[in-house]
Amino acid sequence: KTEDEPPGATLKPLVFRVDKTTPEVVQSVLLERGWDKFDEQERNVEDWNLYWRTSSFRMIEHINVKPWQRLNHHPGTTTLTRKDRLARHLQRMRRMYGAALYEFVPETFIMPSDYTKFIAEYFKEKQTRGAKHGYWICKPAELSRGRGIMIFSDIKDLIFSDAYIVQKYICNPLLVGRYKCDLRLYVCVTGFKPLTIYVYQEGLVRFATEKFDLHDLKNYYAHLTNSSINKSGVSYEKIKEVVGRGCKWTLSRFFSYLRNGDVDDLLLWQKINHMVILTVLAVAPSVPFAANCFELFGFDILIDDNLKPWLLEVNHSPALSLDCSTDVSVKRKLIHDIIELICLNGLRSEGKESRKAASGNPDPLFSRGAKRGRGGPHTHLPYGSLLRFTGRTHSRTGPATEKAVSTCPTCPRTIRLRETANGQDVLLSTREAPKIRASLRVRRTPGPTLIPYVSLIQSHPCKTKSPPSVPDTSPEPDPHAGNFVLIFPFNEATSGASRNGLNVRRIIQELQKLVSKQHPQ
Repeated sequence: KTEDEPPGATLKPLVFRVDKTTPEVVQSVLLERGWDKFDEQERNVEDWNLYWRTSSFRMIEHINVKPWQRLNHHPGTTTLTRKDRLARHLQRMRRMYGAALYEFVPETFIMPSDYTKFIAEYFKEKQTRGAKHGYWICKPAELSRGRGIMIFSDIKDLIFSDAYIVQKYICNPLLVGRYKCDLRLYVCVTGFKPLTIYVYQEGLVRFATEKFDLHDLKNYYAHLTNSSINKSGVSYEKIKEVVGRGCKWTLSRFFSYLRNGDVDDLLLWQKINHMVILTVLAVAPSVPFAANCFELFGFDILIDDNLKPWLLEVNHSPALSLDCSTDVSVKRKLIHDIIELICLNGLRSEGKESRKAASGNPDPLFSRGAKRGRGGPHTHLPYGSLLRFTGRTHSRTGPATEKAVSTCPTCPRTIRLRETANGQDVLLSTREAPKIRASLRVRRTPGPTLIPYVSLIQSHPCKTKSPPSVPDTSPEPDPHAGNFVLIFPFNEATSGASRNGLNVRRIIQELQKLVSKQHPQ
């Protein structure tokens, strides 16, 4: 409510806009939170606060967006989600900053332009291996859900008439009960200028439904983990060894399984977060500036039997269909937490005139979440062993807390979030990491008091001055919202390097320092 409104004034709910492609779960969650659905017959064309759809927006739509409105896509993000474009960006980063930094990407060739290079590498490897087979996977650049994928060891009869990528096939995946799996990690970028990246601490683990077997490369139920493929397999409903029925786990269940098998879960999570930052950094300079938007990405990550994470691809508008109970438990809360995230990052901080124009009411954003038991930051932590509190504290009345309170003055959820975030100082664990082995050792973080922060957060980003030519009035990002946690910027230096024109080289240097502290070996 604005200052000049009477205490008992009742304001209208926020309004969301959709089209035919908008996932049902998004609409359901927004209605549950007290939002109204936009009706062009009854409302002014600008009388909405959030427009969520599967397809991208035109640049003119970004230009015309109002201060009280948010779009769920950044412009130009296909440079991250189209396989051939992502491969080119990552190859460029390897050349500029060294192959060791981007070793999480399998060897990749872009077809048909890299056909000659691929053939040379193929025969070179074949000559080195002798009788042993080398394995490759071919993916259409634009397709998703496993469509058009081929796994092969012999190149005869292969013709690349369209845009494909060919990658080394990872032959030693970490198996769960002899079944291959990969991770679907949700990443929300709330801005590219300055760059702000959140990772979701819950997610999906997707399983193949036939046992892994390199002798049968055409059995896609054994080699592909896409649920769109495996849910039609004969083994989908069968109770499979360790995996059980179906083809999905939650990410928290997977990490619990790893810890029970003596895995250093903290080190693995650190590596995954490094991978996310480095991947987004590869394309961030090429993404045009656009205000008032955010992007939800689906990162597909494979873990091998040496506990090394590999980036498989990044998905635009990751699937939000509810095909099983695991989908329901993860994706509904994911949408709830995205709404909290965009509210904490400025949906309600546009000023009195913007709030009047939007006719927004802050209460529905959080009140229903509180009823669902989501009132505190310690609820539903998927793997709380990743970090611990330290004894140092900050003042609870700092600028960040005052900003949050002024953004949503009647919202106790926001106040509790910011008080918790400012009431404790989060430090990075700098313990020495052991050498990773296929046999797994447990590294549990001691201490009973746990918080939902990932390992990259050292301290809250500090304010930095923007150059006069590029005025930057964006607020400091909140450390977390629900199960979303801030992984970039992760210190004062990266905050400044992001605000001042995205100094990628400086950010890489800071990340290398961070990596050397986390696992010196």
